[in-house]
Amino acid sequence: MRKLTRKKTTRRSISAEDLFKLRLPTSVALAPDEKKVAYTVERMDKKENKYFSNIFLFDLTAREEQQFTHGNHNDGQPVWSPDGNQIAFVSTRDKKTGIYTMPTTGGAEKQLIEIEGTMIDLQWTPDGKQLLFCLRYNDSHFIKDEKKKKEPPVYRHITRLFYREDGAGFVPRDIFQVYTLGVTSGKLKKITRGRRDNFFVRIAPNGKFVIYVSNRDRDPDMNSLHLDLFVMSLTGRKERRIPTPTGPVFTPDISPDSKSVIYLGHDRPRDAWGVANMHVWKVGLSGRPKAADLMPKFDRMAYDQSITDTGDVGELSSPAWSSDSKRVFFLSSDTGVTNLFSVPSKGGRPTRIFDGKCHIKSYSVNGKTRLAALIHADLSNPGEIVVCPTQYDGAKKAVRCTDLNCFLRTKRTLARTREVSIKSFDGTKVQGWLVTPPNFKPTRKYPAILEIHGGPRVQYAHTFFHEMQYLAAKGYVVLYTNPRGGAGRGETWAEAIAGGWGDLDYKDCMAAADYLENQKFVNPKRMGVTGGSYGGYMTNWIIGHTNRFAAAVTQRSVVDLGTFVGTSDMGWALEREYKAWPWTDKEKYERCSPITYFKNVRTPVLIIHSENDLRCSIEQAEQMFVMLKVLKRKVEMVRFPGEPHGLSRHGRPDRRIARLEWIDKWFRKYLK
Repeated sequence: MRKLTRKKTTRRSISAEDLFKLRLPTSVALAPDEKKVAYTVERMDKKENKYFSNIFLFDLTAREEQQFTHGNHNDGQPVWSPDGNQIAFVSTRDKKTGIYTMPTTGGAEKQLIEIEGTMIDLQWTPDGKQLLFCLRYNDSHFIKDEKKKKEPPVYRHITRLFYREDGAGFVPRDIFQVYTLGVTSGKLKKITRGRRDNFFVRIAPNGKFVIYVSNRDRDPDMNSLHLDLFVMSLTGRKERRIPTPTGPVFTPDISPDSKSVIYLGHDRPRDAWGVANMHVWKVGLSGRPKAADLMPKFDRMAYDQSITDTGDVGELSSPAWSSDSKRVFFLSSDTGVTNLFSVPSKGGRPTRIFDGKCHIKSYSVNGKTRLAALIHADLSNPGEIVVCPTQYDGAKKAVRCTDLNCFLRTKRTLARTREVSIKSFDGTKVQGWLVTPPNFKPTRKYPAILEIHGGPRVQYAHTFFHEMQYLAAKGYVVLYTNPRGGAGRGETWAEAIAGGWGDLDYKDCMAAADYLENQKFVNPKRMGVTGGSYGGYMTNWIIGHTNRFAAAVTQRSVVDLGTFVGTSDMGWALEREYKAWPWTDKEKYERCSPITYFKNVRTPVLIIHSENDLRCSIEQAEQMFVMLKVLKRKVEMVRFPGEPHGLSRHGRPDRRIARLEWIDKWFRKYLK
């Protein structure tokens, strides 16, 4: 009798090219009967060197997964018809964007419209006869000659501060307006007018009217948070403003009885970015009762502020009503986690629905709202679909629906990541995560890297970070922390650095460096520092104030706050942070600019920057490179053509991999 042997599974550490194996859920939609879940899965194609996404269905009763759309397309925004028999979705194919429908039982997809433009906020009307969405045409839509579409214009006449946007380029001349589209007829109808964008549209459950958000301020670019809420009949008649306090109004939703509106907002539009708590507010459709914060004592933001390199950052999930109108659901980030919460619709204390050390990236409720479908990530997985009851149970009855990234569990040896608490100079505790290499040996001395997040008002969290795993697999101990000025610990924490970057945040980073040095398995003479965006700013600041690091990699960084104001796509917003302009308080801007201290730099530094970065312009990197080169410092620069600010999260696949390899190459040269 032949002896049966189990085939041995070969495991290895994470590599840069494992990015091509990741399958990332990017949106989720629960069916009206709460028996199925639709979700979008994004993948990177190595041969095409592009991103593609398709929609999948999961049957909660049969426990079966089904691929709903196929092909090398970018399908997304799935929304269920009211009867649950169809799904509408947006798809980009051949540089054009269309809206499609498909029966949930399977069959041929139907294209309802295809245009050159952007469509957002897709939803069905309650009778299932129309689709509602916001649409903005690209400039190319208005050019009939196909040859001329490929040519740059003769000139661009600029009259607004906000004329370009990172990742998108020059803002089209057209603006977002609300449209309806007949599901059977395919008839497109514009129902809003005017010269200002109308967005965040929602249709009332009774099907009679829509609400949307618009900035009607005389100077919408300088007062970007002066947003208002409007209501209009579905037939497109005269609009009416719903009174709300001056301030942001984001992602509204209408109550089941069509009498009240909830939205994310606050009433401090001149506050520094990301300081004032964005809460769930409620207002009567008629303006009565007046708009009120449902959770004024909740010292956290009501949206996801956790960052990762396996997904976009800072996307707002709409608050949502329960079917009985008694509760409102929302996401919130708190000390390194993002959980699902609910708050009484009359106001009160929020309650966690799904807790634990995890990162809920998005959620969906529908129908009777007995269940919530989640995109759930943690330190070992970048995202899976999970369904849980909307009544708190400590996540004990949560059901995991997918196993999209099983290779991480079965074929990779992940580095160990553990949460740590670091005491800063004044006794303040700073949260962090320490990553040790696979096959870690505590008696060995390892080189170490301190990672600093961007923002500044975001947070590292209990979520999967490919970069941290990759660097640990290369033999580095990695420490990443949440210094003061970030998110997840309330307004006082976020405001601690307002108008004074480079003080408390620097001291917290140095406390993290002290912590690293004191680890017996770390070689204190072989420590590096890196970060991107604001993290790049802090990297620049650090090497201008200390020589304790053996090497640095600064990425998409800010060098000169004065020039940042005029070269960033949103740089003028820095005035709210510093309560001054570079020309009204030159000394403050120079004092807080890393370039002021570059004469002190002795640390070998690699500058990584994207040439199409409109958030932190390439001129910031160029200033740094030229100055350090003239000063005869050890400096090199790597530029990525065609890439925006978010190269590490959603850049062209081969460039994302090259970026990781350059970071390792530089640190290997000076730390090993």
